[in-house]
Amino acid sequence: MNSFPKLLIGAGIVLIVIGVIWMVGGKFFNLGRLPGDIAYEKGNFKVYFPIVTCIVVSVVLSFIFYIVRLFMK
Repeated sequence: MNSFPKLLIGAGIVLIVIGVIWMVGGKFFNLGRLPGDIAYEKGNFKVYFPIVTCIVVSVVLSFIFYIVRLFMK
């Protein structure tokens, strides 16, 4: 089998797992409102930058892609 179909299958499985974790885990932790995220409100002006959430998502995705790359060899 070519490597591209394996990549698509792996990406599909990863997306399904992420979706399930997001559905179930969203009840236990509030991703997007982590300590360290920047929120500024003044009157009717709101600015929100989820910097810690971005870092957490980046680390998790990097780990997932590292694991996928190990199995693609």
